[in-house]
Amino acid sequence: MRAPCIFGLFMAFSAAACGPTDEGESLDRAGLRASVDSLLTASEQAWNAGDLDGFLFWYERGPETSFMGSTGLLHGWEEIRGRYAPLFEWGAARDSLRFEELETRPLAPWLGLATARYVLFQGDSVTSSGVFTLVVERTVEGWRIIHDHSSADPS
Repeated sequence: MRAPCIFGLFMAFSAAACGPTDEGESLDRAGLRASVDSLLTASEQAWNAGDLDGFLFWYERGPETSFMGSTGLLHGWEEIRGRYAPLFEWGAARDSLRFEELETRPLAPWLGLATARYVLFQGDSVTSSGVFTLVVERTVEGWRIIHDHSSADPS
């Protein structure tokens, strides 16, 4: 009889930590902005250092994480990693990355929406740019990207 009780308590605490919280708890805009800004700064630094796994660290490692881009919809962290891996191979040409014009808004106490611009550049020359939308989820590990929709600017 004790095992079901302990399991029930564990599940209740797990749900409280990961999912919807009390109606009184809210996610403030400033806190979300700071969290996403930190996430993007770390991601940008990893990209520019040639660290693929560091760049992808902020994507939730699950089969439902999704990426939508010019080549279509990808499902799962592994597929998303496969999309970026050729850019990080030894000797591959990969421009530097920066993010601009970040805007965020809470969707729920555990979900946020972020929009921004990405800019790929070499020195003073912009080689590519575009916009993206992220859906981020607060997990026990911290904020993670669960959906990324990126679109390049017209050439």
